[in-house]
Amino acid sequence: MAHKGRATTMWEVAQHAGVSQATVSLVLNNAPGNRVTDATRTRVMAAVNELGYRTNAFAKSLRSGESGIIGFISDEVASAPFAGKLLKGAQLLAWQTGHVILSVDTYNTAELEAAAIDMMLSYRVQGVVYASMYHRVVDIPLALRDVPTVVVNARDRAGLVSSVFPDEELGGYTATRALIEAGHRRIAMINIQPPESDLPAGIGRLAGYRRALAEAGIAEDPRQLRSGTGIVEDGLDLAKDLMRQTDRPTAIFCGNDRTAWGAYRALESLGLRVPTDCSIVGFDNQDTIAPHLDPGLTTMELPYEQMARRAVELLLNENKQKPSQNPIECSLISRGSVASAKVPA
Repeated sequence: MAHKGRATTMWEVAQHAGVSQATVSLVLNNAPGNRVTDATRTRVMAAVNELGYRTNAFAKSLRSGESGIIGFISDEVASAPFAGKLLKGAQLLAWQTGHVILSVDTYNTAELEAAAIDMMLSYRVQGVVYASMYHRVVDIPLALRDVPTVVVNARDRAGLVSSVFPDEELGGYTATRALIEAGHRRIAMINIQPPESDLPAGIGRLAGYRRALAEAGIAEDPRQLRSGTGIVEDGLDLAKDLMRQTDRPTAIFCGNDRTAWGAYRALESLGLRVPTDCSIVGFDNQDTIAPHLDPGLTTMELPYEQMARRAVELLLNENKQKPSQNPIECSLISRGSVASAKVPA
């Protein structure tokens, strides 16, 4: 337990973890070339979290000449309920490594973004996490070219900096596999963007859907594929269209949770039930939607915190590696919207 009324010391962390103070220092400072094992590192970080230890960022900056500040520039992450987990993940790892986050939402306003970058440069930030509310391809501002930068929940078009983003194709594959493993073979998909869109989410999720079908020996049926814009109303209209077919699907993979919500409403309007008449899987695991549908929605969870932690890790080790692409796996969250297929379709 943390000591009430005073700060926990590094010595106390070392005692709790059963290691030396030097080992704790190596772990917290990500010292290059250290030979601390993963098991020891995990034990030290567990002690740090349990005792509530915080490094003295001001003292560290005096010793190293570094500010200990990490900039976090986003379009609308901090004010978006679910994508705000990106900021949380960055903040947690920053605190654990003796850094602080300076965060600004720019709302896609060029003037505000330029002012935010100027402010961060004036604070001599050690680097910048450049974040997006949704997965897209971005152009890094020229003002950041001389600052260590990592893109998160997006991809740098020029490939000059590391990018961390959801593994959309693997997510689409996993979602579709969940339906195949439940015995479904007539599986529809309602994508979240039109075919001509270049956004990575819809492209990747559709590719994953197709790969899962192909691996299972299920021929893709164009009649079971629809494209919308990711809103509830599209899910409602397109699911109605699918379910009115002679060979209606026994399962639908919806490209996001809002579309899945619309699909629930479509089935209800037709006198049908989820999952008795049609199983549904979504994508995003929006906590304002997925757990509250009846039944709860089986869906893929976007790894916001994991992506942000990885971005900060890359940023703190920026001088030791070349720019890289870092897809992060999405997790399947199982609830009640998937049932076994009644008969082979």
